[in-house]
Formats: sequence, C-alpha cells, structure tokens
Amino acid sequence: MKLTVDNINPRVRAAKYAVRGELAVKSEEYRARLNKGDTSLPFEQIISANIGNPQQLDQQPITFFRQVCSLLENPKLLEKEDVLINGLDYKTDVIERAKWLLSHAGSVGAYSASKGVPAIQDSIAAFLESWSSTLQAILYHLLILYLGRDGFPANPANIYLSAGASSGVNTILNVICTGPETGVLIPIPQYPLYTATLALLDATPVPYYLDESKGWGTDVEAVRNAYEKATANGTDVRCIVVINPGNPTGASLPEEDIRAVIDFAAQKNVVVMADEVYQTNVFVGKFHSFKSVLRKMQQEHPGKYDGVELVSLQSISKGMVGECGHRGGYFELVGFDPEVEANIYKFVSIQLCAPVIGQCLVELMVNPPKPGEPSYKLYREEHDRIFQGLKQRATALHKAFSEMEGVECGEPQGSMYLFPTIKLPARAAEAAAAEGRTPDDFYCMRLLEATGICVVPGAGFGQAEDTTHFRTTFLAPGTEWVGSIVKFHQEFMDKYR
Repeated sequence: MKLTVDNINPRVRAAKYAVRGELAVKSEEYRARLNKGDTSLPFEQIISANIGNPQQLDQQPITFFRQVCSLLENPKLLEKEDVLINGLDYKTDVIERAKWLLSHAGSVGAYSASKGVPAIQDSIAAFLESWSSTLQAILYHLLILYLGRDGFPANPANIYLSAGASSGVNTILNVICTGPETGVLIPIPQYPLYTATLALLDATPVPYYLDESKGWGTDVEAVRNAYEKATANGTDVRCIVVINPGNPTGASLPEEDIRAVIDFAAQKNVVVMADEVYQTNVFVGKFHSFKSVLRKMQQEHPGKYDGVELVSLQSISKGMVGECGHRGGYFELVGFDPEVEANIYKFVSIQLCAPVIGQCLVELMVNPPKPGEPSYKLYREEHDRIFQGLKQRATALHKAFSEMEGVECGEPQGSMYLFPTIKLPARAAEAAAAEGRTPDDFYCMRLLEATGICVVPGAGFGQAEDTTHFRTTFLAPGTEWVGSIVKFHQEFMDKYR
C-alpha cells in the first residue's frame, strides 16, 4: 500500500513541535531567496529567534574546545607538536587533553560503551561532586567561571552520555510510559519536546500552569491540583517535568520551589525529571540543582526522601558552549531501582552510544581549563564575553518590550529566552480568525513577513486561556533587529486598533 498522510503512524501525525513549525519553514524559504539575490523582500536577513541555536546566530565556539576536537578528529596533527604550538597557537594543555581523551576514547569514529566513555563518566562525576565555596560562588558570578556543582557524591555508573538532552528525555519517557494510562506532569508553558514525545508514546500529558504573576514560578498547589484531577480520571501519573532555568519562560527557580516539588514527588511517588540544560545561563539569583537540594533534604530528614527518583539532564547545546550540532549531553539517575536502571541501560544500548565527539565535548564542558593552565586566560575571556553579551542583549530586548504598547514581560532571569504577553486589538483577533489562525500565530507571521525575524507563537508552548504570548531568543548579535520589532509592533497596533 502506498503511504499517505492518512495511513502513517497517527502518533507521528499528532505530534507538534512549534519551534520548527510553519514559521520556521517559511523563514528558511525567505533565507534561500535572499541567498539567491532576491531583493523584493522588505528585509535583508533572517533572524532565527525561534530556536536556541547559538552558533547559527554568531556565538563563537570556545577556542580550547575546538582545538582539542581538531586533534581528536585528526590525531596525525599530534605528530607536529612544534607546528601546533609555534605556528597555530595551540597551548600545551590542549595537546595534553587531546592525548588523554584519545587514550581513553580511542578513535572518535568508533563506538564507545553504551553509557559512554568510562573516563568521561568519571569526569562528569567529579564535576558534580565538586563544590563551590562562598568565595568561589562570588568569583563565578563576577568572572563567569563554572567551578563545580553539587558537593555531593556522584556514581559514574549512574551517568549516561546522550545525544544532547533530548535523547535523554526520550530514553526516560520511553521507559516510564506504558500507554494512554500513563500521565506525565508538564509545566505550561513548556518546551514542546515533552508533549511531542508523549504524543509519540501515546501517553498523557498532565499540564500544570506556571505562575506568570510571580516570575513564572512553580506553584506546587497548581501541581497538586493537576495531579489530583488526572488521578481522579484514572491516569497513572508517574513523573513530573521541571525545566530550570525555564524554557520558554527564562525563570530561575528559588530553592524553596525546588524543595516543594521534591516534597510533592516524595508524597506521590513520582519521578522528578529535572531539565537543567540552562544551568549556566542565570542572570538573577543562583542556580540550584535538584540533586543538591534533594541531598540536603535527605540529610535534614533522614529516611523521608530516600525513595525519591530523580533524573537530571545537561547538554553542550546551551550555556556558553553552544555546540548544538555536536549532539552531546548526559543524564544522571538518582534513587532508581536497579532493575529499572538495567532496562534504561538496555534502551540506551539499542541506540548503541552517543556521538563520541559530542561525549568529548561534554568532558571539556565539565572540566574546562583551570587557573594557572595555559589555556585558562583565553577560555575565561571567551566565556565571560559570551555570558555578558547574552545578558546585555536580554536586557536590551526586555527594555524594548517594556516600552511597547500592550506588551508585558518579566525581567530576564536565565536561559536564552523571553516570553512576553501581548495584548492585541480586537480587530487583530478578527483578522487572525479570518485566516484560520490564532492571534499569536497571526502576529508572529506578520512579524516574519515584515522584518525577517522568526519567533514562536505562545500556543506552541501552551499558555493560559485568553492570553497571548510569543517566545524569542536573545541570541542574535547587535540591537538593530530589536528596533525592527519595536517599529513593526507600533505599525501593527496602529493598523488594527
């Protein structure tokens, strides 16, 4: 039988992934026209503010990372160390790290163990175990140096290298979900990976709404109400997803919110899936990992929280690294039954292993150059410049939104996104309905057509009824594109008021 859209897997057909949806497709069509010399469009470039893809928007790779990778990809270069050092400005620690990784990983073109290269698991564990003193924490915020994370033991055997965090999410949800009766608590607004994956698995998303009036905080009462409603309808709620810092909201959770979620998970025996891929993108306050808070709660209340199951995810795609295309990440399992973990291992094994060059980049991310090492000065300068650039652009975009009619947007706290509310005139809603579009989709489409700036309608992430939002990254360099949004918005409001 010939395949048609009517006879393919209905779960695939039902899945939605707005960040690469219709607007993104149209923006790429415009990009192709511009590349062919088309001058009929009212803009000269496409700004892909729809997706957190830093290096597409001119974030420069970290020199130490790329130099090490070049030697991993072409080990013959190591036969000319004098040329590398004297002619190409490679530092001795670059060469040493490449040799170390090659000694443990072998060829990056070969499979690794299913969980990943054991030495890289060890490096991740060491990073998770290390602890930043008060002085180090101050240095981190002033100098943007990431020195360590939790201060509690990490078992390398519980760490799995993955093809980005998305692969880890897919693994865990495949093991957890058994069909429509399985429910997973999802924050709304959410990164649509979660609802799309649940659609593919024919499982049930259980939405809980974040509190926009409190900086998109996680309200445990909203979580509890969503859980009770779902279980009353016969849904077996097995997991709660928390994205911290938030995507698309940018919210950075205080420790008390994390404690409340962990307490809820302990009461209801649900797995906590902590999506922490933006943990270095924090502009306000401090990042608190779920594992560090869980371990503190276990110390404070012996026995009470020992049964909590936690999976924490991290990635090289975000933060200051931005190596999306290399597909590297990891997840750590805490508190899982050994037989369950054996089946997680089996699922991972079916996929063979994560890309080995991506695994090596994970090692570089968690174990960057240290003070006193030859590459440290440049690494710190690059790291600092990227962080400060993101913070400055976030501030500029937030300032622009605060001055736009009918737009409300909370202070940028972290991640790479802003998720403003837009209050559109009634005539705009009528024009949207005439095109079969929602008001937010209509607004975003007009913005793309007028300026070449691609953002994502709030409906793609979920939003409270009778509200309108859009998500934009603040990765694009410069501020001219921000001015384009301001100008478009004023003209749009004038046209439809």
